[in-house]
Amino acid sequence: MLIPLALIGLSLLLLFFGAEALVRGSASLAIRAGLSSLLVGLTIVAFGTSSPELVVSLNAAWHNQGDISVGTIVGSNSFNIGIILGLTALICPVPVHHQIIRLDAPLVIVVSILIWLLMWDSEVSRIEGAILFIGLVVYVVWSVLQVRRDSAAEDMNDQTDSIPKVTKNWGWDVLLI
Repeated sequence: MLIPLALIGLSLLLLFFGAEALVRGSASLAIRAGLSSLLVGLTIVAFGTSSPELVVSLNAAWHNQGDISVGTIVGSNSFNIGIILGLTALICPVPVHHQIIRLDAPLVIVVSILIWLLMWDSEVSRIEGAILFIGLVVYVVWSVLQVRRDSAAEDMNDQTDSIPKVTKNWGWDVLLI
């Protein structure tokens, strides 16, 4: 009983440090590319912190255990919104940029409804998966273009205390990733 608990503890520790390195390296590269802290959070950091769920879902799909994939997605999103955002707001108020209110929060609601509709027939088909994937790509490209056009993006770049600092060189960023 002690060995499995030790392995779980070690796994969580490695997951923490691996996620930290991935997020720091990715965020540093994104900042070097001139992306805003909001965009880094919406894309790079979000992808980095969701990579464990991706691995679990892909492994479950590979073994024909779709319920685990769906449960991972729904559970992760519920946990992120309820626990992560909730606990963070309990510690200190969370400032919300106008883009979150105007686009991203309503988009989360629309995508949540879309997922519910797609699962109505008890499966998410390959075509529906492709639609979701293409939707994500369109969202990321649109977000990058929108932030680059947004004059407030320069103001957000001054708030670099909310994201990891830029490392000394891009080679270190790649190594962290």
